[in-house]
Amino acid sequence: MLPAAHRLRRSVDFERTVRRGTRAGRPTLVVHLLADSGDGSGNPPQVGLVVSKAVGNAVHRNRVKRRIRASVAGYIGDLPRGACLVVRALPPAAGTSYHELDADLGSCLHRAARKAARGTRGDARPLPQAEAGTAGPSTGSAREPARSTNGGTAA
Repeated sequence: MLPAAHRLRRSVDFERTVRRGTRAGRPTLVVHLLADSGDGSGNPPQVGLVVSKAVGNAVHRNRVKRRIRASVAGYIGDLPRGACLVVRALPPAAGTSYHELDADLGSCLHRAARKAARGTRGDARPLPQAEAGTAGPSTGSAREPARSTNGGTAA
């Protein structure tokens, strides 16, 4: 069990961490790391877990939560003060050993910390570059078909 000071409890904190934090994932889990929670208090790092019913029945979900909690306890000292971490288990986590979950968590934390240091969120994709010789930005979007300017009649 994580000490109370290290537990993320409020839904507002979960939401802020997931929306503004840096994301990194593996087949068994996804982590969202918000290196600085923004309150400036220098609180100890806080961790929250999300294990949905898609992972399995209550027995499997609780086993996954215990394994992730034990693994996170080993990494909590490496997190900066004021950091918030949300670990979301994916369905393959139910059939995964503790050692595999621990390795995946370590990999995700390392990648998320690297992305946070670079200043990227992890889900941002670069904008497509304009092709040479194009006249300007396209007028239509991928979701909308281009509209005819001749009133809908075929020319």
